[in-house]
Amino acid sequence: MKYSYRTKGTCSQQIDLEINDDVITNVKFYGGCDGNLKAIPILVDGLTVDQITKKCAGIQCGFKNTSCADQLAKAVLAAKEAEEQGAN
Repeated sequence: MKYSYRTKGTCSQQIDLEINDDVITNVKFYGGCDGNLKAIPILVDGLTVDQITKKCAGIQCGFKNTSCADQLAKAVLAAKEAEEQGAN
């Protein structure tokens, strides 16, 4: 299932991803730091929602209370909930 998430508190504005039976693939960030946001999708491709949230949740960027990685953790949890409800 394809899922889009609007980020909050980061330079990136949106994350698109695919979720299939709790496995995340095809992550794409829009906006933000080019190098980091090319690396993160490669590093998390094929991981489960739980694996991504354990690695990324709570990471801060500078003085911000969140980061693109933290927003990804929120996005995959939201995608999992949507997948379980059968919606997008």
